[in-house]
Amino acid sequence: MKTESSKRLALPLAWGLGAAALVTVAAPAAAQPHLAPARAAAKRVVLTNADDGRSVVLAAGDDVEVRLTGARSQGLTHAWSVPQAKDADTLRRTVGGASPGGGAQAVFHAEKQGVTTLTAARSCRPDPGRVCPTVVVPWKVTAEVR
Repeated sequence: MKTESSKRLALPLAWGLGAAALVTVAAPAAAQPHLAPARAAAKRVVLTNADDGRSVVLAAGDDVEVRLTGARSQGLTHAWSVPQAKDADTLRRTVGGASPGGGAQAVFHAEKQGVTTLTAARSCRPDPGRVCPTVVVPWKVTAEVR
């Protein structure tokens, strides 16, 4: 009787998963000595303007995405510089750029153990005929790769 109920459950499950599920067979881990032990999946940490002063802990292989938003008002654009890593051997920038609206973004890949800082600075860019205050606003995050 136990076999009967198993057959009834298997058929709808197989139909829901598609035909490929009918032929998929997994051997026990002991029968697969050539496979490396599973490593935790790499994560992606997203940092924004609000993360200024924060510390993050990463594992080698993780990514850090920095998304800084600029502001435009009354003929002044408060624009961010492209984020930088103080130690590029620890966190390597893989992509980075700035937008005309003052935003800046970058992605860093955690290469090896160490502690570094990610930095950017926001400054003013005036339209013709406008004058900006000479204020530079720093942004900084400390990143530790373990």
